[in-house]
Amino acid sequence: MTDTLTTENADSTIDVTGESCPMPVVRTRQAVDDLAVGEVLEVLATDAGSVSDIDGWAGSVDEVELRAQAENEEDGRVVYRHYVERVDG
Repeated sequence: MTDTLTTENADSTIDVTGESCPMPVVRTRQAVDDLAVGEVLEVLATDAGSVSDIDGWAGSVDEVELRAQAENEEDGRVVYRHYVERVDG
């Protein structure tokens, strides 16, 4: 993913660090329901599987587009940032 998105660009953020599959996708799906079309959700996760899980989930639903994913080290742990946009499905 090549879009340059950051916390500052996101309309809302959920923190699912410390949670493992399937919770990052479950909580992302729930949070997307609260977004208006065009809004971006930032998801913070520490589960490496969230990269493929959120990508696969976003590709399977019409009203969501995965805009970007990034991996950063924060406080001695890897944090995966996912940016999901609510689109007009």
